[in-house]
Amino acid sequence: MTVVAVSVASTMVQKYQSPVRVYKYPFELVMAAYERRFPTCHLIPMFVASDVVSEETSEDGSTIKIERRCALDVDAPRLLKRIAGMDYVYFIQRNTLNRKERTLHIESHNETFSNRVIIHETCCYSVHPENEDWTCFEQTASLDIKSFFGFESTVEKIAMKQYAGSIKKGKEIIEFYLKELEDEGIMQVPRWSPSSQPAAPPRPTTLFTSPCVLPALPTSPITPAVPTPADTKDGACGETKQESSLVLQTESLLELLTGTPEDKLDADYIKRYLGDLTPLQESCLIRLRKWLNETHKGKIPKDEHILRFLRARDFNIDKAREILCQSLTWRKQHQVDYLLETWTSPLVLQDFYTGGWHHHDRDGRPLYILRLGHMDTKGLVRALGEESLLRHVLSINEEGLRRCEENTKVFGRPISCWTCLVDLEGLNMRHLWRPGVKALLRIIEVVEANYPETLGRLLILRAPRVFPVLWTLVSPFIDENTRKKFLIYAGNDYQGPGGLVDYIDKEIIPDFLGGECMCEVPEGGLVPKSMYRTPEELENEDVRLWTETIYQSSSIFKGAPHEIVIDIIDASSVITWDFDVCKGDVVFNIYHSKRAAQAPRKDPLGAHGITSPGGNNVQLIDKSWTLGLDYSMVESPLTCKEGESVQGSHITRWPGFYILQWKFHNMPACSATNLPRVDDVLATLQVSSHKCKVMYYTEVLGSEDFRTACYDVRSLGSMTSLESSHSGFSQLSAATTSSNQSQSSSMISR
Repeated sequence: MTVVAVSVASTMVQKYQSPVRVYKYPFELVMAAYERRFPTCHLIPMFVASDVVSEETSEDGSTIKIERRCALDVDAPRLLKRIAGMDYVYFIQRNTLNRKERTLHIESHNETFSNRVIIHETCCYSVHPENEDWTCFEQTASLDIKSFFGFESTVEKIAMKQYAGSIKKGKEIIEFYLKELEDEGIMQVPRWSPSSQPAAPPRPTTLFTSPCVLPALPTSPITPAVPTPADTKDGACGETKQESSLVLQTESLLELLTGTPEDKLDADYIKRYLGDLTPLQESCLIRLRKWLNETHKGKIPKDEHILRFLRARDFNIDKAREILCQSLTWRKQHQVDYLLETWTSPLVLQDFYTGGWHHHDRDGRPLYILRLGHMDTKGLVRALGEESLLRHVLSINEEGLRRCEENTKVFGRPISCWTCLVDLEGLNMRHLWRPGVKALLRIIEVVEANYPETLGRLLILRAPRVFPVLWTLVSPFIDENTRKKFLIYAGNDYQGPGGLVDYIDKEIIPDFLGGECMCEVPEGGLVPKSMYRTPEELENEDVRLWTETIYQSSSIFKGAPHEIVIDIIDASSVITWDFDVCKGDVVFNIYHSKRAAQAPRKDPLGAHGITSPGGNNVQLIDKSWTLGLDYSMVESPLTCKEGESVQGSHITRWPGFYILQWKFHNMPACSATNLPRVDDVLATLQVSSHKCKVMYYTEVLGSEDFRTACYDVRSLGSMTSLESSHSGFSQLSAATTSSNQSQSSSMISR
């Protein structure tokens, strides 16, 4: 199970972010339970001992700071312990209890072998923002393995395994002692107040974080790591690289803990709506969700949808992020989010497409029935074309997502996928018609890419002899994890033990399968040839459906930006834009000119040795023009990273020609005295060519329309949409923020 791994040279970094865990008890009572775990705890066998290194109490007794040295007995192979020369793991913990603010902040890091392995953790107990009688707990951690005698991979596995187990156990321990307090009749603990505290309050004995939430890694208990000369940074302060690294990690982890409420997920919410996840899986979801919130503001898919992509890639964040971003771009380009509202099935589909929803299975999953053997695939393709069939199947998947959400509420447990029952009675060689199989493979490819982990189970009934031929054709296009969900029954095998009744209640088995429930799925039959369309008509229809989008795409090359011109007649008009950076990093500029731009000049792609189907590259600014003389910049350049979604607007100050430009972003050269940042190095490695790609949409609004839109949005209490009665952009711009600039304003959000 991979959380977040970034490998540079020999360094391995793992990061963890917890959801918000809620104790439905007051802060003071949780602290009383917390203190009972020390000095030793039978629920934490690995915790050996701890010593107070220093302590400090504020004058009024409201704040107490304690530093401790804790020893853990790590469950590691004996050989590894002998090589490392260690028996115990030592950590330094710094805890700050603020009884006035009702918070406990905990910071810990490993003391020994810190020049080889850096472990850092921050935790926070605080009052629930919406209920002062509840307590929230959050934690973040990072593991950075520099080197460990050639056992780096082994150390990483040991650490992640023990850390995941200890995180899960942490809440159980607190709840155990809360129950113990309750059994003793202690139901509340008075809050701190200045008048009730002695001048010099006694030192609390248990203000350090539970060892069960510390990363357990082999480090030497005998002598702290001594920095080598290479580890020491010149300067009067004598700060080491290890200390500097620790400071940076502390800032990074604290930033995660203090994120906005929208970035955070409650552990109870995860369990109720998303299911039982391991701590590392929760961390993957939270980190990917946070990244999407930063780069796709206003266009964040639902948590269960993000989770599907993570599951499809075994919780590898980088891989899941890649396919999810591709899917979001696809959905946006083809306006799939509006498919259920805009798509109306043609009459021929309503009469001859033998599929439909039918109740649910024993697990509460929506049940879809497809009588494939009764379907005239050739007739449907000849009457409709491939794209109409694809649109119809996509609408079925969108309806499936909606039904999963509905069933989650009805059954009170997470339901994220559906069951499909396919009846193959009547399947014959007619169904192997080549264009029909081609359309089927295309549909499978699109659904696999954009609806991963939505199929919970596929029941294939009454498979005839011709089925192995069809299976041989389609199985290579189906993901291995999906194929494992297939159950195939030949003949009437589905009627016996281990058959249909194991998965579907007897009361809802369709009548055509021997049940008593009437099924409204059409029986199908041959599509009349009078409904067939000519190849030319089908081709035109397919092109119309496939290109039916308000977005345009363009390729951008080094030295060859893409530019569009907008002719503004009335000052104070509003130029709006919405674009996604599909590949590479770009710089977005807006220029104004009183001169008309030259006729659109397409970049001769032959110079780059690249062809760009469907992605134009147009340049309008003449090379003889001088910036500041022939044209001027009206907005500061905006650097946009790959995967970002950007929406914004500009209120024009003058009439004339406004040029929107996307150009290739060149990485700044590093100075001789500064080393490149890791993020820059990784970004450079990811860009394999001097080519970027954007998908964009622009629109011009009158100033009155724009003001009305902004007023309507503000009256709702948040800038969540840009509504105009005749604006296609209004449905797509889901979040904008404004910033006034001299006599003009722009609104940009990523």
